[in-house]
Amino acid sequence: MKKIKCECGHVNPEGTVLCEACGKPIEENQHIDGNDQTQLLNMRYDGSARRSQTYNKSIVDKIWSFFSSVKVGVWLIVIALIASAFGTIFPQEMYIPPEAVSRDPAVFYEARYGLLGKIYYQLGFHNLYSSWWYMILIALIGVSLVICSLDRFIPLRRALKIQKPKRNEIFLKRQRLYSKSENVPPEELKLVKERLENQRYKVREEDGHLLAEKGRFSRWGPYVNHIGLIIILLAAILRMTPLLFLDDYIWIREGEELVIPGTDGEYYIENKKFTLETHDADDERFKDAIEKEGMIASNYQSDVIIYKVKNSDVVGAEPELEKYKEDSLRLNQPLKFDGYTLYQAGYQLNEFKNMTFKIYDVEDQDQKPLDEFTIDLTEPESVYELENGFQVEVVEYFPDYYMDGDEPRSETKYPKNPAFMFEITPPDSNESEISFVGIGKNISPTGENNFKLGIENFESRDVSGITVRRDYTIPFFILGAAIFMIGVIQGMYWYHRRIWVHPTDKGVLLAAHTNKNWFGIQKDIEKAIEGTHVNMVDDQRGLDE
Repeated sequence: MKKIKCECGHVNPEGTVLCEACGKPIEENQHIDGNDQTQLLNMRYDGSARRSQTYNKSIVDKIWSFFSSVKVGVWLIVIALIASAFGTIFPQEMYIPPEAVSRDPAVFYEARYGLLGKIYYQLGFHNLYSSWWYMILIALIGVSLVICSLDRFIPLRRALKIQKPKRNEIFLKRQRLYSKSENVPPEELKLVKERLENQRYKVREEDGHLLAEKGRFSRWGPYVNHIGLIIILLAAILRMTPLLFLDDYIWIREGEELVIPGTDGEYYIENKKFTLETHDADDERFKDAIEKEGMIASNYQSDVIIYKVKNSDVVGAEPELEKYKEDSLRLNQPLKFDGYTLYQAGYQLNEFKNMTFKIYDVEDQDQKPLDEFTIDLTEPESVYELENGFQVEVVEYFPDYYMDGDEPRSETKYPKNPAFMFEITPPDSNESEISFVGIGKNISPTGENNFKLGIENFESRDVSGITVRRDYTIPFFILGAAIFMIGVIQGMYWYHRRIWVHPTDKGVLLAAHTNKNWFGIQKDIEKAIEGTHVNMVDDQRGLDE
């Protein structure tokens, strides 16, 4: 690696624009930061050598140079914002309404939004924020932040650490704030030094040359910001891991007992009772809404019991359940236990539980039933052997029946509108007949059936929609946001100020630089040189225009 030795004796890395020790411009590298086109020095990163602008030979160098570009980082963020905007056109899969025709995204998006919804689903936008390509995009933004920070922070820190109080005269003359004074007594320079120290400047001296500096820590504000953003991006990526983030949804019926998803079979939930409360139709606050919508829920809740499996360590054993917690899940009042949070998210009223059918002889005028059977609509059996010798086979079951043209289909898997295709075989006979039976439907395909089925009775129950969530990434988001705000405050409310006092045989050179608030540093200089022969600095901005 080529080294550059300055006339002050300091050896600089290849690509250095301003000598790290004395600040003298290195002529062959002035084009890097544009110093060859201006009278004033470009003090960006104090002229230190950045890897991205120095090496461009290996594939690693090219990758480093690509991701160190601020433009690349900005474009990655713009692409992520555009992609995120597409994710808000239609609701994400986790936010499909409980009352939707189906919570199956393949059905929901096309049914609700038509062709655009179908395209939206097929392109994978329904799970955008957890998709592999979106996570890669977030990871690339993180890589860009890391490389951008390292490419600038390390050389800048090195340059600020090595800088000497004694600076090259060219460096001083090409600062924005500069003055030259003659006939300045040494005791006045000592007075200037004391006044700068009184203003909380850290003053270093070398052969009578002074470097007064304060607020250097403000230069690290943007890099602290980057650390905070990187932690936030890591937290977003960690949400893809089931160990740290869980967001699931279950339907649980009254009286039903189910394993809670995401708990590895360790916890079960039982829905004892569902309660729906509505606003009074005479309430003036909701009268118009009730007339328009028909019913406005004031509260809906599920009384549940959480069970913990006692013998979860025994493989293949029937789970032994122990009551862990009993409480009510209310709207906006979740139930929390062992890092999990359960939310009352939806409901379905009067879902059919079972149906009782009776068999009649078509020619019997008295309509006396010949036999009867009951079907559990959640888990119907395939064949029913009845007491009087009838055999009923369930050929087709449509839990949520509708007609798709000439074809019967089920809109959802839940028994909202059950319909059946039965094959009935009478006693002591091998001849069977087909019947199609549903609510308000009793169809004989041939019109020549000897028997018919009628719905005698049914039971219904309410269903609770419960969101199961566990999120251990929140502390990472909070930590990242806190660090980001510290960086914002650090870089916004403090300034890095440097003042150089350079005695010469012909007088004293005074120069100053700050990353912001030039008026403030001028006031500091004015206080320090008041009553002395040191001239006030001039703003040389016009020299490079």
